[in-house]
Amino acid sequence: MPNSNSKLHCNTRGGQEAGRRELVSRSLQSAQHCLEDQDFGTAYAHYLLVLNLAPELKTSVKETFQFTLFKWAEELDSLARIQDLFNCYEQALELYPNDEVICNSMGEHLFRMGFRDEAAGYFHKAVKLNPDFADAKENFYRVANWLVERWHFIMLNDTRRNLTYLKAIENAVHSGCKSVLDIGTGTGILSMFAKKAGASFVYACELSKTMYELARDVVTANNMEREIELLHLKSLDLEIPKHIPERVSLVVTETVDAGLFGEGIVESLIHAWEHLLLQPK
Repeated sequence: MPNSNSKLHCNTRGGQEAGRRELVSRSLQSAQHCLEDQDFGTAYAHYLLVLNLAPELKTSVKETFQFTLFKWAEELDSLARIQDLFNCYEQALELYPNDEVICNSMGEHLFRMGFRDEAAGYFHKAVKLNPDFADAKENFYRVANWLVERWHFIMLNDTRRNLTYLKAIENAVHSGCKSVLDIGTGTGILSMFAKKAGASFVYACELSKTMYELARDVVTANNMEREIELLHLKSLDLEIPKHIPERVSLVVTETVDAGLFGEGIVESLIHAWEHLLLQPK
């Protein structure tokens, strides 16, 4: 009996495998016919089935799948089926999470729809995946010009201003402020000042996805990625101990510019004082 059961089990598995191969083969053929008829939506559905049933084919069908995805996305865009379009890209990125071409294409759709911050995130990921991907680099620089305010460059090149901030932070840290929160960190310069001054714990929050990614790059380039905790959050949304373990002893910010009232910095500072900053005794 054991031998009979074993043979039955093997036969069952063999039949299932044969059925899978047959379904994959038929779906590939159907997808090809749909492409010839320019029925990109149905072709896309067939490729999804194939890739879920036979992930070992990912490499061989990758370029054709990309072509089908992009053509179907164009149709969905023209029909204003925006949610369906995003769903298709989410499905594609589940199958190819590290595909720079799909990330770049997703970013292009987001940019055209006005979601520039989100688009920058996909362009940035594409460039990270392939630093030589010219289209992604051009797209990232283009969207960065929309998102990175010009005053950032002026402030970063204002040596006197930066030295004043550095000195003030050094004085505060040396006087006993060992935990620091940087609100609206931007490029992360004040957080790095705090860490270099000797702060034990440095947290930095940034609402803009583009500036958050930029700060991560800058902090990593300065070998401080393990010493500064970057949070993609608005300061008003920070919670203890969910995001930071306890109240900090020093809050720093460099958001005092033309956006003083428009960016809600006054409310942010009041919030930091009341909820995130250690109260004086």
